[in-house]
Amino acid sequence: MKIAITGATGFVGSRLVERLQADGHSVVVLTRSVEHGRHAFPAAKFPQVEVVGYSPLASGGWQDGVFSGCDGVVNLAGAPISERWSDEHKQAIMDSRKVGTEKLVEALAKADPKPAVWVNASAIGYYGTSETATFDETSTPIDNDFLSQVCQAWEGAAQSVKNHGTRLVILRFGIVLGMGGAVAKMLTPFRMFAGGPIGSGRQWFSWIHRDDVVSLIVQALQDPQMEGVYNATAPNPVRMGEFCKTLGNVLNRPSWLPVPDFVLEAILGDGAQVVLEGQQVLPKRTEASGFTYHYKQVKAALEDIV
Repeated sequence: MKIAITGATGFVGSRLVERLQADGHSVVVLTRSVEHGRHAFPAAKFPQVEVVGYSPLASGGWQDGVFSGCDGVVNLAGAPISERWSDEHKQAIMDSRKVGTEKLVEALAKADPKPAVWVNASAIGYYGTSETATFDETSTPIDNDFLSQVCQAWEGAAQSVKNHGTRLVILRFGIVLGMGGAVAKMLTPFRMFAGGPIGSGRQWFSWIHRDDVVSLIVQALQDPQMEGVYNATAPNPVRMGEFCKTLGNVLNRPSWLPVPDFVLEAILGDGAQVVLEGQQVLPKRTEASGFTYHYKQVKAALEDIV
Protein backbone atom coordinates (compact mmCIF):
# COMPACT_ATOMS: atom_id res chain seq x y z
CA MET A 1 0.00 0.00 0.00
CA LYS A 2 0.87 3.67 -0.25
CA ILE A 3 -0.31 5.53 2.86
CA ALA A 4 -0.33 9.29 3.57
CA ILE A 5 0.05 10.24 7.22
CA THR A 6 -0.35 13.51 9.15
CA GLY A 7 1.09 13.68 12.65
CA ALA A 8 3.73 11.19 11.51
CA THR A 9 6.50 12.58 13.72
CA GLY A 10 4.38 12.22 16.86
CA PHE A 11 4.31 9.50 19.51
CA VAL A 12 1.98 7.17 17.61
CA GLY A 13 2.74 8.35 14.07
CA SER A 14 6.47 7.68 14.23
CA ARG A 15 5.91 4.07 15.30
CA LEU A 16 3.25 3.68 12.59
CA VAL A 17 5.71 4.82 9.89
CA GLU A 18 8.26 2.29 11.15
CA ARG A 19 5.66 -0.49 11.11
CA LEU A 20 4.34 0.29 7.63
CA GLN A 21 7.83 0.40 6.12
CA ALA A 22 8.78 -2.85 7.87
CA ASP A 23 5.66 -4.44 6.34
CA GLY A 24 6.74 -3.35 2.85
CA HIS A 25 4.44 -0.34 2.36
CA SER A 26 5.40 3.15 1.21
CA VAL A 27 4.53 6.26 3.20
CA VAL A 28 3.89 9.90 2.36
CA VAL A 29 4.59 12.04 5.43
CA LEU A 30 2.72 15.36 5.46
CA THR A 31 4.50 17.87 7.69
CA ARG A 32 4.59 21.60 8.28
CA SER A 33 8.40 21.45 8.22
CA VAL A 34 10.01 19.35 5.49
CA GLU A 35 13.37 19.78 7.22
CA HIS A 36 11.95 18.36 10.46
CA GLY A 37 10.29 15.51 8.58
CA ARG A 38 13.52 14.54 6.80
CA HIS A 39 15.40 14.68 10.09
CA ALA A 40 12.82 12.35 11.66
CA PHE A 41 12.82 9.99 8.67
CA PRO A 42 16.26 10.12 7.00
CA ALA A 43 16.25 8.58 3.53
CA ALA A 44 19.05 6.15 4.38
CA LYS A 45 16.92 4.56 7.12
CA PHE A 46 13.49 5.18 5.59
CA PRO A 47 13.85 4.63 1.83
CA GLN A 48 10.10 4.05 1.44
CA VAL A 49 9.15 7.39 3.04
CA GLU A 50 8.45 10.55 1.03
CA VAL A 51 8.30 13.81 3.02
CA VAL A 52 5.87 16.47 1.71
CA GLY A 53 5.25 19.94 3.10
CA TYR A 54 1.71 21.14 3.78
CA SER A 55 -0.12 23.98 5.50
CA PRO A 56 -2.55 22.33 7.95
CA LEU A 57 -4.89 25.30 8.36
CA ALA A 58 -4.80 26.78 4.86
CA SER A 59 -5.95 25.81 1.40
CA GLY A 60 -3.28 25.97 -1.27
CA GLY A 61 -1.19 24.30 -3.91
CA TRP A 62 -0.12 21.57 -1.50
CA GLN A 63 -3.62 20.09 -1.88
CA ASP A 64 -3.23 19.42 -5.61
CA GLY A 65 -2.68 15.72 -6.07
CA VAL A 66 -1.12 15.11 -2.66
CA PHE A 67 -3.37 12.09 -2.11
CA SER A 68 -3.53 10.91 -5.73
CA GLY A 69 -2.40 7.32 -5.95
CA CYS A 70 -2.52 6.79 -2.19
CA ASP A 71 -4.42 3.73 -0.97
CA GLY A 72 -5.16 5.27 2.41
CA VAL A 73 -4.84 8.32 4.64
CA VAL A 74 -4.16 8.34 8.39
CA ASN A 75 -4.93 11.65 10.08
CA LEU A 76 -3.24 11.89 13.48
CA ALA A 77 -2.46 15.63 13.53
CA GLY A 78 -3.50 17.82 16.45
CA ALA A 79 -2.06 20.34 18.92
CA PRO A 80 -1.02 18.69 22.21
CA ILE A 81 -3.62 18.34 24.96
CA SER A 82 -1.18 17.95 27.86
CA GLU A 83 -0.31 21.63 28.14
CA ARG A 84 -1.78 24.55 30.00
CA TRP A 85 -5.04 25.53 28.32
CA SER A 86 -4.89 29.23 27.69
CA ASP A 87 -7.67 30.58 25.47
CA GLU A 88 -5.14 30.69 22.64
CA HIS A 89 -4.09 27.08 23.14
CA LYS A 90 -7.71 25.89 23.38
CA GLN A 91 -8.31 27.50 19.99
CA ALA A 92 -5.23 25.75 18.63
CA ILE A 93 -6.48 22.42 19.99
CA MET A 94 -9.79 22.91 18.19
CA ASP A 95 -8.48 24.39 14.92
CA SER A 96 -5.69 21.85 14.48
CA ARG A 97 -8.29 19.09 14.51
CA LYS A 98 -11.43 20.59 12.95
CA VAL A 99 -9.96 23.01 10.41
CA GLY A 100 -6.95 20.78 9.81
CA THR A 101 -9.22 17.87 8.88
CA GLU A 102 -11.39 20.09 6.68
CA LYS A 103 -8.32 21.15 4.67
CA LEU A 104 -7.27 17.53 4.25
CA VAL A 105 -10.74 16.63 2.97
CA GLU A 106 -10.41 19.46 0.44
CA ALA A 107 -7.22 17.76 -0.74
CA LEU A 108 -9.05 14.44 -0.93
CA ALA A 109 -11.62 16.01 -3.25
CA LYS A 110 -8.82 16.87 -5.69
CA ALA A 111 -7.24 13.40 -5.64
CA ASP A 112 -7.50 11.16 -8.71
CA PRO A 113 -7.72 8.31 -8.03
CA LYS A 114 -8.96 8.77 -4.48
CA PRO A 115 -7.76 6.77 -1.47
CA ALA A 116 -9.97 3.82 -0.58
CA VAL A 117 -9.78 4.33 3.20
CA TRP A 118 -9.34 7.18 5.68
CA VAL A 119 -8.40 6.48 9.30
CA ASN A 120 -9.05 9.49 11.54
CA ALA A 121 -7.93 9.84 15.13
CA SER A 122 -10.29 11.02 17.83
CA ALA A 123 -10.23 10.52 21.59
CA ILE A 124 -12.24 9.01 24.42
CA GLY A 125 -12.70 12.57 25.66
CA TYR A 126 -15.72 12.38 23.32
CA TYR A 127 -17.65 10.68 26.14
CA GLY A 128 -16.90 13.16 28.89
CA THR A 129 -15.68 12.00 32.31
CA SER A 130 -17.21 9.84 35.04
CA GLU A 131 -16.18 7.66 37.99
CA THR A 132 -19.30 5.50 37.70
CA ALA A 133 -20.45 5.27 34.07
CA THR A 134 -19.14 2.83 31.47
CA PHE A 135 -18.80 3.95 27.84
CA ASP A 136 -18.56 2.07 24.56
CA GLU A 137 -18.75 3.07 20.90
CA THR A 138 -22.54 3.52 21.09
CA SER A 139 -22.40 5.99 24.00
CA THR A 140 -23.46 9.57 23.36
CA PRO A 141 -21.16 12.58 23.84
CA ILE A 142 -21.49 15.29 26.47
CA ASP A 143 -22.10 18.85 25.29
CA ASN A 144 -20.74 20.97 28.15
CA ASP A 145 -17.20 19.54 28.04
CA PHE A 146 -14.46 21.17 25.95
CA LEU A 147 -12.68 17.96 24.95
CA SER A 148 -15.95 16.35 23.95
CA GLN A 149 -16.76 19.38 21.81
CA VAL A 150 -13.34 19.09 20.16
CA CYS A 151 -13.81 15.39 19.43
CA GLN A 152 -17.29 15.95 18.03
CA ALA A 153 -16.02 18.70 15.71
CA TRP A 154 -13.03 16.56 14.69
CA GLU A 155 -15.16 13.55 13.86
CA GLY A 156 -17.74 15.73 12.13
CA ALA A 157 -15.11 17.16 9.80
CA ALA A 158 -13.92 13.66 8.93
CA GLN A 159 -17.43 12.49 7.97
CA SER A 160 -17.14 14.41 4.70
CA VAL A 161 -14.67 11.88 3.29
CA LYS A 162 -17.61 9.53 2.74
CA ASN A 163 -18.97 11.97 0.14
CA HIS A 164 -16.00 10.98 -2.02
CA GLY A 165 -16.56 7.22 -1.78
CA THR A 166 -13.80 6.74 0.78
CA ARG A 167 -14.30 4.31 3.67
CA LEU A 168 -14.01 6.10 7.03
CA VAL A 169 -12.71 4.59 10.26
CA ILE A 170 -12.60 6.75 13.40
CA LEU A 171 -10.42 5.55 16.28
CA ARG A 172 -11.11 7.09 19.69
CA PHE A 173 -7.74 6.89 21.43
CA GLY A 174 -7.35 6.23 25.12
CA ILE A 175 -4.12 7.13 26.91
CA VAL A 176 -1.37 5.58 24.79
CA LEU A 177 1.36 3.82 26.78
CA GLY A 178 4.91 3.55 25.47
CA MET A 179 8.39 4.78 26.28
CA GLY A 180 7.44 8.42 26.05
CA GLY A 181 4.10 10.15 26.48
CA ALA A 182 2.27 9.73 29.78
CA VAL A 183 4.53 6.98 31.10
CA ALA A 184 7.72 9.01 30.61
CA LYS A 185 6.27 11.87 32.66
CA MET A 186 5.45 9.49 35.52
CA LEU A 187 8.73 7.54 35.62
CA THR A 188 10.91 10.23 37.22
CA PRO A 189 9.01 10.60 40.52
CA PHE A 190 8.75 6.81 40.86
CA ARG A 191 12.46 6.34 40.27
CA MET A 192 13.08 9.00 42.96
CA PHE A 193 10.88 6.98 45.37
CA ALA A 194 8.24 9.73 45.22
CA GLY A 195 5.59 8.09 43.04
CA GLY A 196 1.98 7.52 43.87
CA PRO A 197 -1.62 7.92 42.79
CA ILE A 198 -2.61 11.08 40.95
CA GLY A 199 -5.58 12.92 42.41
CA SER A 200 -8.10 10.72 44.22
CA GLY A 201 -6.76 7.55 42.59
CA ARG A 202 -10.35 6.45 41.95
CA GLN A 203 -10.64 7.97 38.49
CA TRP A 204 -10.64 5.52 35.59
CA PHE A 205 -7.58 5.16 33.38
CA SER A 206 -8.48 3.82 29.92
CA TRP A 207 -5.23 2.93 28.21
CA ILE A 208 -3.72 1.12 25.22
CA HIS A 209 -0.17 0.03 24.43
CA ARG A 210 1.37 1.99 21.56
CA ASP A 211 2.11 -1.18 19.57
CA ASP A 212 -1.54 -2.24 19.85
CA VAL A 213 -2.84 1.11 18.63
CA VAL A 214 -0.48 0.93 15.65
CA SER A 215 -1.69 -2.60 14.87
CA LEU A 216 -5.28 -1.38 15.09
CA ILE A 217 -4.56 1.40 12.58
CA VAL A 218 -2.99 -1.12 10.21
CA GLN A 219 -6.01 -3.41 10.54
CA ALA A 220 -8.34 -0.47 9.83
CA LEU A 221 -6.37 0.27 6.66
CA GLN A 222 -6.46 -3.32 5.45
CA ASP A 223 -9.86 -4.66 6.54
CA PRO A 224 -12.66 -3.44 4.23
CA GLN A 225 -15.25 -4.57 6.79
CA MET A 226 -14.09 -1.99 9.33
CA GLU A 227 -16.09 1.23 9.09
CA GLY A 228 -17.32 3.77 11.62
CA VAL A 229 -16.18 4.29 15.22
CA TYR A 230 -13.90 2.03 17.25
CA ASN A 231 -12.45 2.64 20.70
CA ALA A 232 -8.65 2.40 20.65
CA THR A 233 -8.41 1.24 24.25
CA ALA A 234 -7.42 -2.02 25.94
CA PRO A 235 -10.34 -4.16 27.15
CA ASN A 236 -9.28 -3.84 30.80
CA PRO A 237 -9.26 -0.22 32.03
CA VAL A 238 -8.02 0.32 35.57
CA ARG A 239 -8.43 2.98 38.22
CA MET A 240 -5.57 5.43 38.55
CA GLY A 241 -4.59 4.08 41.97
CA GLU A 242 -4.22 0.57 40.55
CA PHE A 243 -2.26 1.85 37.56
CA CYS A 244 0.21 3.70 39.79
CA LYS A 245 0.54 0.73 42.15
CA THR A 246 1.27 -1.54 39.19
CA LEU A 247 3.84 0.91 37.80
CA GLY A 248 5.53 1.00 41.21
CA ASN A 249 5.63 -2.81 41.37
CA VAL A 250 7.12 -3.06 37.87
CA LEU A 251 9.80 -0.51 38.80
CA ASN A 252 10.27 -2.05 42.25
CA ARG A 253 9.49 1.33 43.77
CA PRO A 254 6.95 2.41 46.38
CA SER A 255 3.65 3.94 45.27
CA TRP A 256 2.28 5.70 48.30
CA LEU A 257 2.95 9.43 47.86
CA PRO A 258 -0.14 10.96 46.20
CA VAL A 259 0.21 13.77 43.67
CA PRO A 260 -2.33 16.41 44.79
CA ASP A 261 -4.82 17.86 42.34
CA PHE A 262 -3.48 21.38 42.74
CA VAL A 263 0.01 20.36 41.58
CA LEU A 264 -1.31 19.10 38.24
CA GLU A 265 -3.69 22.03 37.91
CA ALA A 266 -0.79 24.44 38.45
CA ILE A 267 1.14 22.75 35.63
CA LEU A 268 -1.63 21.93 33.16
CA GLY A 269 -4.51 24.24 34.05
CA ASP A 270 -7.71 22.87 32.54
CA GLY A 271 -5.70 20.14 30.84
CA ALA A 272 -5.33 18.41 34.20
CA GLN A 273 -8.88 17.06 33.86
CA VAL A 274 -7.62 14.41 31.44
CA VAL A 275 -5.87 12.58 34.28
CA LEU A 276 -7.83 13.87 37.28
CA GLU A 277 -11.30 12.82 36.09
CA GLY A 278 -11.01 10.01 33.52
CA GLN A 279 -13.59 7.59 32.15
CA GLN A 280 -14.12 3.83 31.90
CA VAL A 281 -14.17 2.97 28.19
CA LEU A 282 -14.70 -0.49 26.69
CA PRO A 283 -13.69 -1.37 23.10
CA LYS A 284 -16.72 -3.49 22.22
CA ARG A 285 -16.70 -2.86 18.45
CA THR A 286 -12.91 -3.21 18.35
CA GLU A 287 -13.06 -6.66 19.92
CA ALA A 288 -15.99 -7.60 17.67
CA SER A 289 -13.86 -6.70 14.63
CA GLY A 290 -11.53 -9.58 15.49
CA PHE A 291 -8.65 -7.36 16.57
CA THR A 292 -6.05 -9.25 18.61
CA TYR A 293 -4.50 -7.35 21.52
CA HIS A 294 -0.94 -8.14 22.50
CA TYR A 295 -1.40 -6.26 25.78
CA LYS A 296 -4.77 -6.75 27.48
CA GLN A 297 -3.50 -6.25 31.03
CA VAL A 298 -1.76 -3.10 32.22
CA LYS A 299 0.98 -5.00 34.08
CA ALA A 300 2.11 -6.77 30.91
CA ALA A 301 2.06 -3.46 29.02
CA LEU A 302 4.17 -1.69 31.66
CA GLU A 303 6.62 -4.59 31.93
CA ASP A 304 7.20 -4.38 28.19
CA ILE A 305 7.67 -0.60 28.29
CA VAL A 306 9.93 -0.11 31.32
